[in-house]
Amino acid sequence: MTRPLIGVLGAAGAVGRAAVRELRALGHTGLRLGGRTPSALRAVAEEVPGGHAETVRADATAPDGLRAFTEGCAVVLNCVGPTYLLRATVASAALAAGADCVDVAGDDPAAEDLSKAGDPARDGRTVVLSAGALPGLSSLLPRWLAGQGLDTVSALTAHCGGLEPCSPTVARDLMLSLSSGGADGAAYGEALAAVRGGRRVPRALRTVEDTERDGFPGRVAVQPYLSGESERLAGVLGLDRLDWYNVHPGPRVRALLNLLPARLAAGDDPARLADRLILAADLDLAGRKPYYVMDFALSGTASGQPATAGLTLRAASSYRLTAAVGALAADAVLRAEIPPGVHFACDVLDPGTVVRHLRAERVADLWPTGTAADAEPVEEGAL
Repeated sequence: MTRPLIGVLGAAGAVGRAAVRELRALGHTGLRLGGRTPSALRAVAEEVPGGHAETVRADATAPDGLRAFTEGCAVVLNCVGPTYLLRATVASAALAAGADCVDVAGDDPAAEDLSKAGDPARDGRTVVLSAGALPGLSSLLPRWLAGQGLDTVSALTAHCGGLEPCSPTVARDLMLSLSSGGADGAAYGEALAAVRGGRRVPRALRTVEDTERDGFPGRVAVQPYLSGESERLAGVLGLDRLDWYNVHPGPRVRALLNLLPARLAAGDDPARLADRLILAADLDLAGRKPYYVMDFALSGTASGQPATAGLTLRAASSYRLTAAVGALAADAVLRAEIPPGVHFACDVLDPGTVVRHLRAERVADLWPTGTAADAEPVEEGAL
């Protein structure tokens, strides 16, 4: 039996199923598929002919099941949640089994737990966190853009959002992100905040509930939101100014998001609110084609003159974007392209490799724009 090099936990979920396809596209045929429903795992294993896919029943909340799943893996790709409840649970189990780990989420809470447990680099082990669409690709694409003909960069404006189903994991994590998900027990991000003069400034921007935005069909709500990842990005690029907007095309989802802080504070059941969010997303999507857009505009200089560089990404699914980044991170770990230790994906993946994969595998369409010279050409993919 072929030794499973990569264990995909949550392989029957929206992200995990796509991650299996991405890994196979990268040439990985020895996979171990883990999840709570054996029949669903078998269905995933049979979707793509060729190669070996072992299925193992595994529950991230059950230590014995995690131990059985992680034993024998070289890398564990974690696609299950809720992220802010599990934190470093899966990564810790992988490390205990002598495996490396890639988590499509994890974020600051997982990094903090892992740092308290001791540096995995001492045992030559690697953990890559936030290897998804947002966070992950949301920082990789601006880094790629910064290298497309600009000599210096000073300001970034980003608009990210879409219209697609809301998975149970995403719904539960969204509830948790209002009070956790950031560093030191803080919330994942701060609404209305922005970067000014290289630092976070609260209430620097305002929400617009009914407007139009290039790249997003129809009327949308645009909410400024500054996450820890975005703040780190501003520091890495040396930005003086960063404006980040979450774009909400679905009116029912947006209306519920407006109510969430008050309803949670009033003691409403988060599980019921998550169910309402899933239903709202389905109603918003009814009769419409799902999509997800990331749009970036970067300002700076080229040859001593003011210049701009822009990039618009459009995909059929943010879940597939997350799967692609997670698979690329697992592939890079196996190739020893990422050093031992705990890392965020945006700090260790090569942005150019990611962009080329998205195009070559037709994960997304990419349109570069702007005035900067000598930009790397990007061919459009097909949805």
